[in-house]
Amino acid sequence: MASVFTKIINREIPAEIIAEDDNFIAFLDIMPLVKGHVLVVPKQEVDYIFNLEDEVLSGLHVFAKKVAKAIDKTIKCTRVGVAVIGLEVPHVHIHLVPLRTMDDINFTRPKLKLTSEELKEIADRIRGGF
Repeated sequence: MASVFTKIINREIPAEIIAEDDNFIAFLDIMPLVKGHVLVVPKQEVDYIFNLEDEVLSGLHVFAKKVAKAIDKTIKCTRVGVAVIGLEVPHVHIHLVPLRTMDDINFTRPKLKLTSEELKEIADRIRGGF
């Protein structure tokens, strides 16, 4: 069964896509820790990040760097934090989280509930940073 991320990649469910190429996609987390929280995902469905082939793993990080720079330009933050948890969705993904404090990347705190309009506005801002 396809992961929720594969369904986003295949456009079976909607998402605010930030960037995409042949191998990777980045989109807003619909339950973000903070505004501007983006997920970066390889299009190849693999459950565990260290099971990725070396070139896919390195490519994922290079792609994430481009997205992080766009976030840094457009979302007020001190820097962009990076986290790989890998327990909630069985498809490799990197969290890019705009940070002002260490608590901004605390995954145990309540998630934001943003409207589709708010998500679109944030996505448009980040896309403008490329």
